[in-house]
Amino acid sequence: MFQNPKYKNLHLILSAIIVLSVSIVYGGNPSVFLLQVFGFEVHALELKNILRAVMGLYIAFGSFWVVGVLKPQYWHAATLCNILFMGGLSFGRIISTLFDGVSPQFTVALVLEILFFFWGVYNLKLYSKP
Repeated sequence: MFQNPKYKNLHLILSAIIVLSVSIVYGGNPSVFLLQVFGFEVHALELKNILRAVMGLYIAFGSFWVVGVLKPQYWHAATLCNILFMGGLSFGRIISTLFDGVSPQFTVALVLEILFFFWGVYNLKLYSKP
């Protein structure tokens, strides 16, 4: 097995950067960002509220992964949280692909989420104490 402590936190760092960035796109200013990025307008107050709630979840998860990097006693919990997050996103996108069809915009996201899921599982097995 490839065990290099230098890379132990890399999946958490990259996940945090990506998810914190995406949180801004989803909730920062949904009326502007989502029109530019995805080509649809957000007018309904309820949809803006949902998107900002998702932003809050993404910020919370991303921040916890940063804590897991900075405080080793939280690494295991942060990695497990990352696995559940990436696995949940992957599962939802797979369900959407089966029922709604392939999304050209989110296929790359699906592949990355699956990779981060398995990378987290691998790291959890590799770096956890027996």
